[in-house]
Amino acid sequence: MIDSFGRSVTYLRLSVTDRCDLRCVYCMAEDMAFLPKADVLSLEELERLAGAFLRLGVRKLRLTGGEPLVRRGIMSLIERLGEHVAAGRLDELTLTTNGTQLAAHAAGLAAAGVRRINVSLDSLDPDMFRRITRAGDLAKVLEGIGAAKDAGLAVKINTVALKGVNEYEIDCLIAWCGERGFDLTLIETMPLGDIGGDRLEQYLPLDAVRRRLETHWTLEPLAFSSGGPARYVRVAETGRKLGFITPLTEHFCDGCNRVRVTCTGTLYPCLGQEDAVDLRGPLRQGESDAALEGAILGAIAHKSKGHDFLIDHDHQRPALARHMNTTGG
Repeated sequence: MIDSFGRSVTYLRLSVTDRCDLRCVYCMAEDMAFLPKADVLSLEELERLAGAFLRLGVRKLRLTGGEPLVRRGIMSLIERLGEHVAAGRLDELTLTTNGTQLAAHAAGLAAAGVRRINVSLDSLDPDMFRRITRAGDLAKVLEGIGAAKDAGLAVKINTVALKGVNEYEIDCLIAWCGERGFDLTLIETMPLGDIGGDRLEQYLPLDAVRRRLETHWTLEPLAFSSGGPARYVRVAETGRKLGFITPLTEHFCDGCNRVRVTCTGTLYPCLGQEDAVDLRGPLRQGESDAALEGAILGAIAHKSKGHDFLIDHDHQRPALARHMNTTGG
């Protein structure tokens, strides 16, 4: 799959649910209305959809949500998708999780062929963690991360940097990850969805964070690229990679190799645009996947050059109305 700008699309982020057991302040409002179950693709439909993308050239598949591990029966889907890894049809199967369910599922994930995961962790302070997530138990998440490590999963920590909230914990997170052999990626808040608060109050430019970190960490430039939006350095004192995802201070679209599909079967070629293609219709038309694959290829052909993330300084409106849990993290 090659878009009109010559970018090869080999990475699918597939949401399996919009539901989550946390209510992070940068992701969603405290009182959320989730999708009716009838609107959400079945596990069998999700598997069929993934298969179509694999036939068209996707080599990396990440399951997202919401929180993917709260989806009932999710491990059966992961096990079936893992068969594509074992057969060589898929290079990598992974997922992004908030860690609350990891203790129960880490061993099963490893057995299914998952080799690494991303865990969202925005604070190592229990009270601050509860404030950011509105309900979360840090001890439960740390137990899950420990279980993932024990199961042999490589863990990368994702932290959304929030002004006046966790910005002075970043040094602690770098040290903590270094001690445990984890890489860390810092992320600017993304203006997606009404969160019931002011985006400007959250926004912490990562270029300023990096300058501060450079006063007491040795950040060595890396040529490494995952094909994604992060720009990486190596922290000399820990030996681990540190990534920066900067949707507001620096666009990261030139090498974009990914698309997102929601749990309802809506394909978003770009996270930061409203352009979307319905895949649920052709998925349910019949046994043939010809219409489905045609719809996918049509969407790739119209993939935009870049996103339009911008915080509305006058009205504090999000750039896009849909929430991150709806799109797929």
